[in-house]
Amino acid sequence: MSTSTSTAASTPASTATTQSETNGRLDNNHHYAQPKWWKEAVVYQIYPSSFQDSNADGWGDVKGITSRVDYLKSLGVDVVWLSPIYKSPQADMGYDISDYRAIDPMYGTLEDVDELIAQLKKREMKLMMDLVVNHTSNQHAWFLESRLSKDNPKRNWYIWKPPKSVSEAGVPEPPNNWAQILGEANSAWTYDHETGEYYLSLFTPEQPDLNWENPEVREAVWDVMHFWLNRGVAGFRMDVINMISKVLTYPDAPATLDPISHKYQPGSQFFVNGPRLHEFLREMNRKVLSHYDTITVGEMPGVSDPDEILRTVGSQAGELNMIFIFDIVDIDKPNVRMALKAWDVKELKSIVSRWQRCMIERDGWNSVFIENHDNPRSVSRYADDADTVRDKGAKLLALMLTTLGGTLFVYQGEEIGMRNAPIDWDVSTEYKDIETQNYWKKVQRLHGDDQTQLDQAKKIIQMKARDHARTPMQWSRQEKAGFTEPGVQPWMRVMDDYAEGINVEDQMHVDNSHELSTWQFWQRAIRHRKKHASVFVYGDYEEVAHEHPDVFAYIRTGSSPAERWLVIMNFSGKNVDWILPETLGIELWHSGNYVRGQPDKPQKGKIPLQAWEGLLAKSR
Repeated sequence: MSTSTSTAASTPASTATTQSETNGRLDNNHHYAQPKWWKEAVVYQIYPSSFQDSNADGWGDVKGITSRVDYLKSLGVDVVWLSPIYKSPQADMGYDISDYRAIDPMYGTLEDVDELIAQLKKREMKLMMDLVVNHTSNQHAWFLESRLSKDNPKRNWYIWKPPKSVSEAGVPEPPNNWAQILGEANSAWTYDHETGEYYLSLFTPEQPDLNWENPEVREAVWDVMHFWLNRGVAGFRMDVINMISKVLTYPDAPATLDPISHKYQPGSQFFVNGPRLHEFLREMNRKVLSHYDTITVGEMPGVSDPDEILRTVGSQAGELNMIFIFDIVDIDKPNVRMALKAWDVKELKSIVSRWQRCMIERDGWNSVFIENHDNPRSVSRYADDADTVRDKGAKLLALMLTTLGGTLFVYQGEEIGMRNAPIDWDVSTEYKDIETQNYWKKVQRLHGDDQTQLDQAKKIIQMKARDHARTPMQWSRQEKAGFTEPGVQPWMRVMDDYAEGINVEDQMHVDNSHELSTWQFWQRAIRHRKKHASVFVYGDYEEVAHEHPDVFAYIRTGSSPAERWLVIMNFSGKNVDWILPETLGIELWHSGNYVRGQPDKPQKGKIPLQAWEGLLAKSR
């Protein structure tokens, strides 16, 4: 980890391309600080089924989203990203698409989407769609044709293989031992009795993987992208885009899980960032993206090598604007997602600093996020969601996210500090996600009535399940939190704490003369980030006092020496004293999640911090 000061990021955009890095990694083509609208944008992710129900059926929809556009504008949002709303059997909440050009009736119509795009445009906002093209639904017309016969013209649009062997009992064995991603107890291959072959289905049997080796498949994907970009969409978040290229020998995966209890093993080394990934992404850019002014972000789990990531997000890579780097959201993940691993603040600091420095020094671009639809709530995970300090932790995380370099992503409900469901929710009835249910069934099968094992599994679910991000948005104290009409049963249970101040209406209108609500804190932080984009979007980054076990602090510097800001965050539930380095002084406390008086002279020395306290200061 480097903490040296870089000149490139603090150089004005007009002269940035004439600078070079002292470490020799960059030449005079450095573009990190070159302004782009998508770099400065605040992107707000919506999980449509849980955002706003407009027709009282208990399911969120496009018209509901359109009704909240002014709300999003008031928060400071520039781009709205929708998780999939395409036609789908909903085996995996819309990530199993049966028609890329149609909207699922549960969400509305194409005309509803056109109206949403128009309303966003009126407010100088944009729409970003989810592009899910590693796989389709098994109900997609392409797959229905593909499975008709071995010689069907679309057979090679998917990945079909004969069984590895057939047991003495006549049971065909999968082509290899890869485990299903959303159900590790199951094979990643699904047997088709009609043709006697297996198809690859990395996520669920209902989601067959497309064969990107086939140029006809790629052309079909380009057509889908053109369809939406020509309709007015500004770009795409690309679902597991780094899994589109597989090792074509499809070898068995090594046993990284106990082979006695796990017949199938994680095979990601053979399908994550595969041999032709960058070729495919460059072709996508050349044939589609380069013809539009787009925002693109790739979901690329399982990759944290800077060289490999920069092949995609480097300014001259010709692939994508940015990707989601999952090091922070994987910080408590040992080798499978539904498990717990202890972590400490120094590990968090190392991850953030590594990627801030990497993109500055090597001319790439970061996405800045800590929540999405696939991860639990951040205040429950990285801070403390107890009633007494939940708002402090939520604002602490907001401070961190809004002061880091890159494009900022906010997930629905994050701006009001929504938290994980309580431990007493019944797993079998209240949790809806296929991953959670597969995990719970596996634990019950392996451990039966062993209460210790079941309790541990419940603890893991309460901390890690994707369901926590999918509870309905909490708009008001009205019954069902204003997500749907009173008396209507939502598709997923509403959190009970909506009536306790964790809702938009209360937090937008709270008297802020003494202390800001979480929502108000987010709004002000976003406004400040945009006002000082040269610092917080494009500026230099230097971590301070890395060895402190509880406090995360860093300096952000703009093109002028006067644009120097210090962020100090106590990532612990106890009061601590932090010693300001001798080279720094505090001129002005700009904001924080506690009320603090201004220093009457530049502050030096010891800074007392309360539990989960975060501070932003003008420094010298």
